Amino acid sequence: MLERTLAIIKPDAVASKYTGKIIEMLEESGFSIIGMKKIKLSKEDAKKFYIVHKDRPFYDSLTTFMSEGPIIVMVLEKENAIEDYRKLMGATNPEEAEEGTIRKRFGKNIERNAVHGSDSKESASFEIPFFFSEIELV
Repeated sequence: MLERTLAIIKPDAVASKYTGKIIEMLEESGFSIIGMKKIKLSKEDAKKFYIVHKDRPFYDSLTTFMSEGPIIVMVLEKENAIEDYRKLMGATNPEEAEEGTIRKRFGKNIERNAVHGSDSKESASFEIPFFFSEIELV
């Protein structure tokens, strides 16, 4: 069954001009890009998006980082999209990520780790409409 997930190319990877290489990895891995746009989050919007982390010690630095420059937001589609994208992203800490993953190739550290992806169907059902109200969930 086809599934959709949200993917974000974070400000560090956009600033380092890795966008094209990351998109190429996505397409080579069988993902279809259903929607894509380049935006700049305000600090307030970053706080709303990452509300699930509001009680975590990294919440303020994360929302500051995510609002420091442009990001690319995408809706990806394929069979098992959430799980497959999580594998392609690699571990949150690039030092622990497997070779060939996006974070191993392009991440700088545990926060500046190049990409974000929905971690479950529940988070995808919140995250996709946050940026793409016009795209239906499957």
